[in-house]
Amino acid sequence: MNKIELLLHGWDSCYEKEDWYPPLTDALKGLTAEQANWRPDGEHVNAIWENVHHLIFYKERLLNRMTAIESEYPDLSNDDTFVVESASSKDWEETLARLQTVHRGIRDRMAKWEDNDFEHVYPNRTQSVGRWVNSLILHDAYHTGQIMFIRKMQGSWPSRRSFD
Repeated sequence: MNKIELLLHGWDSCYEKEDWYPPLTDALKGLTAEQANWRPDGEHVNAIWENVHHLIFYKERLLNRMTAIESEYPDLSNDDTFVVESASSKDWEETLARLQTVHRGIRDRMAKWEDNDFEHVYPNRTQSVGRWVNSLILHDAYHTGQIMFIRKMQGSWPSRRSFD
């Protein structure tokens, strides 16, 4: 397995193919807009929907660089990337579709990479695109864990899962 195949495996595992932990699609499956926007009383915790917006922001940022659509981004703080503007069921479905589109858009481009593409460095960046994708895989894993924890707190995720 070469670097790109390993990266593709990680990319697939963090989104839709279970490996050592449930993928993001499983963590989001069956959630209503109300559940996605829920947070425990009195706690400063990002809602699931806010986490998904945050993930989309960084994935779209990478995809825009990969497709040369945009190389600079608005002056946003990390906290700004968690904002949810509207919380309707239709908006939740659109958010999930946007997540899927951007995730698969990046995967489609990676699947066409040659070995040297892994090492490509975009303008105004210091790390290679391969390392950037690897960081996003870890980022997805981190936030997927948060999402599952929030779901456990709201009672919409099993407290124990069996693994076959």
